[in-house]
Amino acid sequence: MLSLHPVFTNLLQEDRRYPLAAYTFVFESLEYAQKALNFGVECETEPLSTDMKLSQAELDELREREQKEGLRKNHVTGQDLCEAARQFAMAQYGLLARSVLESIGIRSTGDIGNIVYNLMTIGHMRKTPQDRREDFDDVFDFATAFEGQYVIGEEIAQA
Repeated sequence: MLSLHPVFTNLLQEDRRYPLAAYTFVFESLEYAQKALNFGVECETEPLSTDMKLSQAELDELREREQKEGLRKNHVTGQDLCEAARQFAMAQYGLLARSVLESIGIRSTGDIGNIVYNLMTIGHMRKTPQDRREDFDDVFDFATAFEGQYVIGEEIAQA
């Protein structure tokens, strides 16, 4: 059986809108943005704060891990993360992308923002002072973003 860190388990219990699969998808979309699409720039993020839903021991553990592992990565904007999520979903699920995302509670770019900000409350994502939750709202419309934009590979299209 999968064992989650207690902080993450608490998050899933506090906000039942999104299952673990939704959080996993957003993490994978961020990795896709940074590695496959080369989105993001290295910049300073806000420090971990005591108003997060973490105990002092958990905050200390995160700070220590960041120091040890150098977890500084390129920062991706809300709009770029939404676009990366769209492209990643299309690459992974093709014509079923919208249905798959809706099945895990992601029905709009605002849902991606909710997930990101939930992850920030437990120290699993960071933000810059310029970032706002609203950066994720209405980046694109799901009804049109996934309809008719799937391109069949050239070898099939030419057949």
